[in-house]
Amino acid sequence: MPELVEIQGDRVRLKQVIVNLLDNAIKYTPSGRKVDLRIEARDKRACLTVSDSGGGIPESELPYVFDRFFRGTHTRAQSPDGTGLGLSIVQSVCTAHGGDVTVENLKTGGCRFHVVLPLSKAK
Repeated sequence: MPELVEIQGDRVRLKQVIVNLLDNAIKYTPSGRKVDLRIEARDKRACLTVSDSGGGIPESELPYVFDRFFRGTHTRAQSPDGTGLGLSIVQSVCTAHGGDVTVENLKTGGCRFHVVLPLSKAK
């Protein structure tokens, strides 16, 4: 049976984190390729990872992906209607809940977002 990972916070905002990350992963992963979502408790923290098997993010753009209104060259080409706010919102929600979000490119292609939030004190 999967492990129960409980966090405390604004349900609507935390759902927005998951939806934004999954939406991006699906949007930038070619049809037939893999998107992976995992969650586990580690060191009194909830650790959520969303990985895709798309083209990844250019290394020169990685430091800016959480900036408001930032839209990378690949992003603008694939999704011209976006606002560049999704990942900024993800970061703001994580920070407001005492957590953090980071991103890394995978050697196999694609990228992985790591969300770390405190576990619920009730646990």
